[in-house]
Amino acid sequence: MSTRPETGGYMTEDRRMIQQSARDFAMREVLPVANRLDPEQGDIPMALRDKMAEMGYFGITIDEKYGGLGLGCFEYCLVAEELARAWMSVASIIARGNGMIGFDAMSEAQRAEIMPRVASGQYLGAFSMSEPNAGSDVANISCRARRDGDDWLITGNKYWCTFADGADYIIVIARTDPDVDPKRRHKGLSIFLVDKPRGQLPPGCQGNPIPKIGYFGWKTWELAFDDCRVPASAMVGEEGKAFYAVTHGLEKARAHTAARAIGLARAALEDATAYAQERIQFGRPIGDFQAIRFKLATMATEIEAARQLMYFVCTEIDSGRRCDKEAAMVKYFASEMAERVTSQGLQILGGAGYTKLHAMERHWRDARLTKIFEGTSEIQQRIISDHLLGR
Repeated sequence: MSTRPETGGYMTEDRRMIQQSARDFAMREVLPVANRLDPEQGDIPMALRDKMAEMGYFGITIDEKYGGLGLGCFEYCLVAEELARAWMSVASIIARGNGMIGFDAMSEAQRAEIMPRVASGQYLGAFSMSEPNAGSDVANISCRARRDGDDWLITGNKYWCTFADGADYIIVIARTDPDVDPKRRHKGLSIFLVDKPRGQLPPGCQGNPIPKIGYFGWKTWELAFDDCRVPASAMVGEEGKAFYAVTHGLEKARAHTAARAIGLARAALEDATAYAQERIQFGRPIGDFQAIRFKLATMATEIEAARQLMYFVCTEIDSGRRCDKEAAMVKYFASEMAERVTSQGLQILGGAGYTKLHAMERHWRDARLTKIFEGTSEIQQRIISDHLLGR
């Protein structure tokens, strides 16, 4: 039985080719690396990152004039689903080129200098917004940036900064106006691009990796900035306007998370389907039993429903239409679906699923995270309900 997703009316011949190429790459290049390194919590190898760069995966949505592919959110999410089917961390690292929040706020001079290196995979970033007391409550950020002559000095604690060590720069959201009205605290935040040596934290910054239960392939850090000095040119966009840049970038980020969730769920379906045809009990493959067949049917249906909603949201984003409600819906629906489907996949494998001898436990662990990052399921429900009922 084939579990290849149906593509529906959204797919052009070019998109089918992009999808198939990404699928071949993921299964040939990514999955063996994931199966080897995830159990030992190893980092994504540079050799694999170089191959991804050759495929153009860091510049899918970057304009052709900067060396990117000049494609849309739709193609970005097509590739992300295929990569996540193999290893979600690899599907995530392409956002360090395509989807970094703050890019849209850059001046043309900054774009011309930075984007060609980003598109080629030579200049990848980490994003540092969350803090111990500020997650979804972005306006509560307390990390401070103060002027010192022609420079800025950044001081404060950050949390959940994935890839802080391996990145070539860190986008830091910091408060530049500490005296803003408490009811309008979102207006006092600014974006800084902090250059750093790859493999190190920037001068004036210390940190430690956070012990995670999944999302291996790269490290996630807690950071402490202590008068980290950056030039005035490091500010991205207008001073005090970071909140708007962050919220503007969330639609594409949430579609990307939905794509990753769908890829994980599809991995669980494909692995469970193969196992159900091989595992013999009571003299028959367990896939002959109705209980297993119906589980697989439900899993496949939920995956396809999420995928079609994602295709719709990506089309809206690429058309330039505002779709914050729909983006919240697809992120919410796909991530909740991924946890259910990967859990069912593990159930089909039984005891074998609860071991590290199969990739199913990886799919399950990583799917659980999709309900948390890029805004929790509860935050998505808040956004959706606000559209229905008002704030």
